[in-house]
Amino acid sequence: MISDKFNLLFLLFITTVFSQQKISVEAIYSGQFQAKGMAELQSMKNTNQYTVLNLDKASQSLQIDLFDFATLKKVSTLIDTKNHSELVNGIDSYTFSPDEKKILIANNTNSIYRHSFTADYFLYNIENKELIKILEQVQEPVFSPDGKKIAYVKDNNIFIYDLASKNSSKITTDGKKNEVINGITDWVYEEEFAFVRAFDWSNDSKKIAYIRFDERQVPEFSMSVFEKELYPKTTTFKYPKAGEKNSLVSLHLYNVYSKSTKDVNLSQYNDFYIPRIEWTNDDNILSAKIVNRHQNNLDLLFIDGTTAATKVVLNEKDKSYIDFIDKDNLTFLADNSFIWTSELDGFNHIYWYDKTGKLKSQVTKGRWEVTEYYGFDEKNKTVYYQSTENGSINRDVYKISLDGKNKTRLTQNLGTNSATFSQNFQYFVSSFSSASQPTTYTLNDSKSGKQVQVIENNEALASKLKGYDLSQKEFFVLKTEKGNELNAWILKPKNFDSTKKYPVLMYQYSGPGSQQVNNEWNSHDDYWFMMLTQQGYIVACVDGRGTGYKGADFKKVTYKQLGKYEVEDQIDAAKVIGNYLYVDKSRIGIFGWSYGGFMSSNCILKGNDVFKMAIAVAPVTNWRFYDSVYTERYMQTPQENPEGYDNNSPINFVENLKGKYLLIHGSSDDNVHVQNSMQMMEALIQANKQFDSQIYPDKNHGIYGGKTRIQLFNKMTNFIQNNL
Repeated sequence: MISDKFNLLFLLFITTVFSQQKISVEAIYSGQFQAKGMAELQSMKNTNQYTVLNLDKASQSLQIDLFDFATLKKVSTLIDTKNHSELVNGIDSYTFSPDEKKILIANNTNSIYRHSFTADYFLYNIENKELIKILEQVQEPVFSPDGKKIAYVKDNNIFIYDLASKNSSKITTDGKKNEVINGITDWVYEEEFAFVRAFDWSNDSKKIAYIRFDERQVPEFSMSVFEKELYPKTTTFKYPKAGEKNSLVSLHLYNVYSKSTKDVNLSQYNDFYIPRIEWTNDDNILSAKIVNRHQNNLDLLFIDGTTAATKVVLNEKDKSYIDFIDKDNLTFLADNSFIWTSELDGFNHIYWYDKTGKLKSQVTKGRWEVTEYYGFDEKNKTVYYQSTENGSINRDVYKISLDGKNKTRLTQNLGTNSATFSQNFQYFVSSFSSASQPTTYTLNDSKSGKQVQVIENNEALASKLKGYDLSQKEFFVLKTEKGNELNAWILKPKNFDSTKKYPVLMYQYSGPGSQQVNNEWNSHDDYWFMMLTQQGYIVACVDGRGTGYKGADFKKVTYKQLGKYEVEDQIDAAKVIGNYLYVDKSRIGIFGWSYGGFMSSNCILKGNDVFKMAIAVAPVTNWRFYDSVYTERYMQTPQENPEGYDNNSPINFVENLKGKYLLIHGSSDDNVHVQNSMQMMEALIQANKQFDSQIYPDKNHGIYGGKTRIQLFNKMTNFIQNNL
């Protein structure tokens, strides 16, 4: 009897442990495996210190805490929301005044598009602890360099708030929704050039340069918003599709003291973009990037702040397109020479030019890419950067002299390393992770890279995960029959048996310059893939031609033919994987989101004898439906390249459907419009093809909110279980 009881208890224990080891969609997308980070980490500019936004668990209040770089010890709490009833909704973000004695705090944030939002702003005086609300539902407030004023945008016009008088003055007056925007980018600039604030203070605080967008001729796109109202609302915004009219952009210089505006003459350009403006270290010289519509000819202009006269300092051309025009890759040094990144030699590297645009040196060289520029130490003439020198799937932090000598690797662990440097470049906070190690934050010495102290190692998460039956990614290079060598990873069930035949789900994104095969810690979706391995599936990911960090030739081979070589590579990779002895080649599926959904749709159609099923989330189904800046960068216009559009858009190949196809979209997707899926559905219906679909009401491109992600991933899981 005692033995039976013991056996029963033992079985109950085993059952409990086993159930704890199984991952669920609910656990993943409720954040149970989220690694700890350092929220809103900012290096102070006037001291060797940094701030972090922390949550006090006891009071559930948010704190901006000040730490010392050298010791990592907390110096003080600058502000705690529990002491200020006005901040009951918390702190969404914050910025310091130039003297770092005041903090501008964002609260009650309301998203507009991917990056843009309006918010209420409070000004906090650190010395006297005074908190006052100064601005309501405005965009992009920025202190003047002298700290006396704040420029911001409201209702498409630029204003200046004076801290002394506490009054605002309007510097533009013609802003109007869906017509004219001053100082804030339009939809397509925000999405594809990745910035919102289109104005900049001069260093002497006397001038504001800004871009004006006249979008009156841009076609409008409308979406229904259903919510829970009796009658749906309609939201309408300007969205230039490929080949359609863009906003007319102009550049202007506003003098704060004379209250006068000068227009910069850009009449030498036709149908152009201004992807960045920035004042140089000369108080009277503004820099601006001007790029043609094809995005293969870039001018860096220097503009006189008094006369508005322009001068081309640097010109760059490319036979296909210039990458990094949408990146903050320009840094001015004290003498107004500048650091610039470019793919001139076939790989993205750092270059140093004098103030006239004459090349002084190519700072970095090699068959690898600079992936991030961190800064320049004027005192020691040293550049800090991140690169792929130790393999395209890895990232390391380096320092190097301006002349390209004395290169030092500052991080040693193989995986993904990034850095946040102190103002004097004495220390940096290192972030490291790999596919097998959760993110670890450490304090490191910038001279040698030597670790000083561990800040956060996510030990609790690592310990928790030991209780789960998780697989590990195996990285390898997959060689197709055509001879293409492609980065890949594979996830096998933990109880993998090489004598068995397993079904395979392939995951990819495949967009130009992207990367999914990278050696870093898990995202939410990685846990989902691991969950599928627990159910007996193999999951694989292959970065085909067109993806990034392997040089310009590898990336730009897809020019004018998006979807041709990428689809070939996924089909060819599936054939290679299908020939593995432990793979059931009759049960290979493919999944992707956005560009990845475009790809998975193409693959089930053009590789209908290879793929048994496909899931496409928020896919482009016809490049004619997508925006001008992105699409034309890689495809030119539909008028110039109709075959490139038509030959690679899945909507044109629906008659090839044999396998199981699940099509998913959010009805309020402002980026990839639900039009893509609706027209794909209609084409499939008229071809008399059966398929599955799911529309998520009022959800944007990310398809999240409430239980949405949980329902979505459960739906996809069930579809895989039933069809693969």
